[in-house]
Amino acid sequence: MTPAIAIQNLRKSYGSVVAVNNISLTVEAGEIFGLLGPNGAGKTTTIRCLCTLARPDAGDISVSGLSVLDQPRAARKRLGYVAQEVALDKVLTGREMLELHGALYHLSRSAIAQRIAAMADLLDLGDWLDRKTGTYSGGIRKRLDLATGLLHEPDVLVLDEPTVGLDIESRLAVWDFLRKLPALGTTVLITSHYLEEIDALADRVAILDRGETIALGTPSELKARLGGDRITLRIREFTPPSEAETAKTLLATLPCVKDAIVNGAQGNAINLVVNDLDQGLATVQQALQAAGLPVFGIAQSRPSLDDVYLAATGRTLLDAELAAGDRDPKLARKQNMR
Repeated sequence: MTPAIAIQNLRKSYGSVVAVNNISLTVEAGEIFGLLGPNGAGKTTTIRCLCTLARPDAGDISVSGLSVLDQPRAARKRLGYVAQEVALDKVLTGREMLELHGALYHLSRSAIAQRIAAMADLLDLGDWLDRKTGTYSGGIRKRLDLATGLLHEPDVLVLDEPTVGLDIESRLAVWDFLRKLPALGTTVLITSHYLEEIDALADRVAILDRGETIALGTPSELKARLGGDRITLRIREFTPPSEAETAKTLLATLPCVKDAIVNGAQGNAINLVVNDLDQGLATVQQALQAAGLPVFGIAQSRPSLDDVYLAATGRTLLDAELAAGDRDPKLARKQNMR
């Protein structure tokens, strides 16, 4: 069967900055596929190349067997794209927005009317279609944005950070809707830096870091490969890195500890992989207390996608986000507003 999306050896640079470095992945028809990674990982650049909004420096991309580079117009007809920022003209009604979108895809008037009715039913927009979009809440605006992406019945719907800025109720409503799409014949590609979003929705996930693929598989597979349970601790609130390294060296010698990684924005957190969570927790606390290193904070968990990222890069997704914010003043302001 022809894959919905095939990306081979994709590369894209902006000046001296390599945004995407030799990424290859395949998305099968009917999948919900997630691209997970911090800001600056290469997610948005990858989908911009996929959606013909940017031309790659090297590599090839196809959608339903059509080359995006050689047949861009034909490929665009197979794609629906919903950007991170909702772009609605506040003086138009929802119906007028959808009619405009349908006209841009050269749909007939009758086809546009039929598709608008279908989208209104699918996304529960009936009460909102004839109101100006400037009166919409964030959740309703996102629903209309999804309707514009699906109006021309694309094979693939591409979503860039689909729930950024939404409240919990609206986010869950979007999740419920997206889960229905594969059964309706639409493949979904989602980019996100929300761990729980990809874990909840994606059949398979590619984790990106600094323009490269560092993990690929189902969320369950990726977590199962790690093995063991997790303990995250801070020795003190402002532990110097040298002290954290001392604690890591001490803890790594314990029989119950399989791995130990120092991370955190100040290098003052330690992530442990242990064989037995209950025994490991008590043993770790006793060892630190005997060494005069009192625990400031401690948490325990089963393996997560963040642990997959941590194992591959030596830092958590949150740390990567904070580091990206430090490099980019605009991004840092966004992080502080969340």
